[in-house]
Amino acid sequence: MTPLSADGPGRSDLRLWADALARLDRALGSLIPAAQALGVPAPSGSHWYELVRHKLVPQAHARPMLVVAVVGGTNIGKSVVFNQLAGEQASGVSPLAAGTRNPVCLVPPGFYDEPALEAIFAGFSLRRWQSDQDALVPSDEHLLFWREGVQVPPRLLLLDTPDIDSDAPVNWAKAEMIRESADVLIAVLTQQKYNDAAVKQFFRKAADADKAVIVLFNQCELDEDRAYWPQWLATFVSETGVRPELVYVMPYDRAAAGARQLPVFDVGSDGRSPLGAPGDLRAELASLHFDAIKIRTLRGALNEVLADDGARAYFETIRATSHCYQAAADALSATDMARVRWPSVPTGLLVDEIGRWWDERRPTWSRRVHGFYRSVGKGLAWPVRTAWKRIQGEPLDPLEAFRAQERLAVVQTVEKLLDELDRLAKLGNEILRPRLVALLAGEARANLMVRVEAAHAALPALDDDYRTFLRNELDTWKSDNPRAVWWLQSLDHVAAVARPAVTVTLAFSGGVLAGDVVHQAAVQAGHSAAQVAAEAAITGSVTAGGEALVTATGESIKQAAARLFQRLQDRYAAERAAWLATWLENELLVNLLADLRRGANLPHNAAFREAAAALDELRHYRISASTQ
Repeated sequence: MTPLSADGPGRSDLRLWADALARLDRALGSLIPAAQALGVPAPSGSHWYELVRHKLVPQAHARPMLVVAVVGGTNIGKSVVFNQLAGEQASGVSPLAAGTRNPVCLVPPGFYDEPALEAIFAGFSLRRWQSDQDALVPSDEHLLFWREGVQVPPRLLLLDTPDIDSDAPVNWAKAEMIRESADVLIAVLTQQKYNDAAVKQFFRKAADADKAVIVLFNQCELDEDRAYWPQWLATFVSETGVRPELVYVMPYDRAAAGARQLPVFDVGSDGRSPLGAPGDLRAELASLHFDAIKIRTLRGALNEVLADDGARAYFETIRATSHCYQAAADALSATDMARVRWPSVPTGLLVDEIGRWWDERRPTWSRRVHGFYRSVGKGLAWPVRTAWKRIQGEPLDPLEAFRAQERLAVVQTVEKLLDELDRLAKLGNEILRPRLVALLAGEARANLMVRVEAAHAALPALDDDYRTFLRNELDTWKSDNPRAVWWLQSLDHVAAVARPAVTVTLAFSGGVLAGDVVHQAAVQAGHSAAQVAAEAAITGSVTAGGEALVTATGESIKQAAARLFQRLQDRYAAERAAWLATWLENELLVNLLADLRRGANLPHNAAFREAAAALDELRHYRISASTQ
């Protein structure tokens, strides 16, 4: 415990505290509304928050003013002591019990900073003092009267207070507020009131907050009571935990009290020092080490802010609520809930794209030859295809079949998602459940199915992003396998030269049909359609000798082509599934997921981190100051 007049933590410590407190206050200004949006109640009205806003922040930034409150039970002469300290009749004195109804504050000469008083005495309605009867007027409102005291020492605020053992509930609240506001409590006790239950409860809380306390036994018979006040003091100390800084006694003398000339005797911290010459309590108050006491007072308030049931509890509530939001967001992830086995893209679609890529890299003369004879080949094959259609019927368009498979996959996935949402609406946590019930109400399910089918129908078979990916993959393959590409290009050039003879031969031998039959046989013999198609596309339909050529990775051309083709297939399926998940989030879950993610991320946002860092800093300063 820091003695009242000893050196201790000073103004530099206050500046450190003030900076951290300002950051905490500023961060809370942003954090509290964000937490309220998650359902975390604002801490307004909670003890720790009121200490931060109305005591720690304003008092740490201001030049320390020491609040000295004269407190005690009913009819023990508090106002007499107050008037004597003030050196004037500042508070009305009543011969009846419970005379003081409203606190009265005397400020030093020249002090007119009412906003500073409002910050120090948060919760009170300040009024300018008119007469010494102001303190005696009954009021359910928390009034505090103030005026200049001509003999009040600089930087001292002297406070007369209502009884702390009153039966009136309004006085209980006032007593709490006064104890929070005061830096030094002058405990006025008497033989009848030193062991009163309400008085002891008040000072237990003062001791818990490490308030500096001066004990003054009033209305004593100096000779008869000399042996007793040490016992009274010992009982008071043991019952409350208070460790008095100073202990005084004052005699019972109504005439001297009326003239504000009661002598005050210092009897030592244990009450056993012999009576000497009367002292001057006002001078003692003027000599107090204001900065050290203010640090001590603020540290007591800070201890309450940093206690487990203080700011920490508020932050833990935010973390726990945020965890619930994260759990709800995880349960509602459209990416996970919309998992689907997507059908493979038609081989012909990719082969056409690969063919275009290869064709763009042929010399101009080769491209023209292949393009011309490709058209000729189609014309020659037309009679064969027509005859085949008459035998087998109109073939099913592979792309249309694929789109139908995709449509079925989309419908099944959305139905699965909606079923899961229904389940979560019944079983989900308290955050998710009411939101889902509102989301799935009415015709929402049917409307969603119509919209998703329309969105799928508008999708292109291949979009620009996928084409870019495909071409990058092919370019990489070309770069990684220069020998294979050179060999294939050589064969491609030879094929371009041989095109006329090949075309004439096919025209007269039915080789087009035979080639298709051979192609199907190769598939049945163990080659996957992807392998055959990829090889054909990349080699420009020239496969002779290709099996013997080995790529830079040790694979045959056919193996490398098949692996490349599989990557293209996988990427296509992944992009389509990602489209569906994104569509569902944007069209069905967008507001809900944004809300859940915002809640889940709150402990990671700037305001939360700044507030938590300021609290850690204050915790460090508190520990450091307590060891000095």
